[in-house]
This record gives sequence, structure tokens and C-alpha cells, in this order.
Amino acid sequence: MAGGRYAEGTSVDSGRSRQEIEKTLARYGATSFAYGWEPTRAVIQFEIDGRRVRFVLPMPDRQERRFTHTPTTDKPRSSSAAENEYEQAVRQAWRALALVVKAKLEAVAAGIVTFDEEFLAHLVLPTGETVFQHAGEAVQASIATGRLRPMLQLEADDA
Repeated sequence: MAGGRYAEGTSVDSGRSRQEIEKTLARYGATSFAYGWEPTRAVIQFEIDGRRVRFVLPMPDRQERRFTHTPTTDKPRSSSAAENEYEQAVRQAWRALALVVKAKLEAVAAGIVTFDEEFLAHLVLPTGETVFQHAGEAVQASIATGRLRPMLQLEADDA
């Protein structure tokens, strides 16, 4: 990908990004917000208009070579340098999530898409699964085995 990743050099700490997400959600009408983390992932959930949405943010592994070694010489980094690289990756991930949440909510507010269209994969079903967890395999199987319709054919028909 040309130009690098979004916010790869950010100095905004993860806590500020989470606060920004929470404030953004409140501004767009969220009635509840939850956050949690474990070593391999962080999770945010929120409710808007009776719909619960969950985003899982994978956390990088501190032991990845990109953190423990320099990219140009492939020499081991000091533990403090490795930790700094890891923290930078975590900050970048949180900034990207803040961007995604804000962009999706603004697209809904602008009438470009409906809430359900924009957040469908992340909607939480009564079972506790997201729509993607429930239907993702079937969608992938359908794509792998089915024939795609012409790109600009907007209505499903039996042609």
C-alpha cells in the first residue's frame, strides 16, 4: 500500500483515542458504551437505536519481529525500543478504529447508507454473535461457488 498506514506515526495515546470514540458515539446518539481488553485484542461495544454493535480490535503480539528487531539491519532492539515500537502500533490501531467509527456514523448521518447497512457485520445478535460470525462462512462459500452478477446490476433477478 503506497503512502504508509493511517496514523502510523501518531503520538495520540490509546486512551485518548478510546475517549474520542466514546464522545463520537455519544454525539451520534449512542445510549451505552463498553470497553475491555486482553493481551490479544480490545473490544468496544455500543448501543444506538436498540442495536448493539461490537468491534474487536486485534492487538499486535509484542514478540513480533517488527518490534523486536530493526527493519533495515535485522538486529535485535533493546527491550525499551521494542516496547516503543509495540506501543506505536497499538496507538495506530486505535486511531484507525476511531476513524472507522466516525466515518461510518457520518455516512449514516449524511444519508449515504442506513445504520444497518453500514454496521451489519458488527451488529450483535441475541445469541451474542455478530452478524459476520453468524453468516460469514456462508457468504464466503457462496462467493467461492457462485457466479457473480454483472457489476452494475443492482437488482437481484433470475437473469
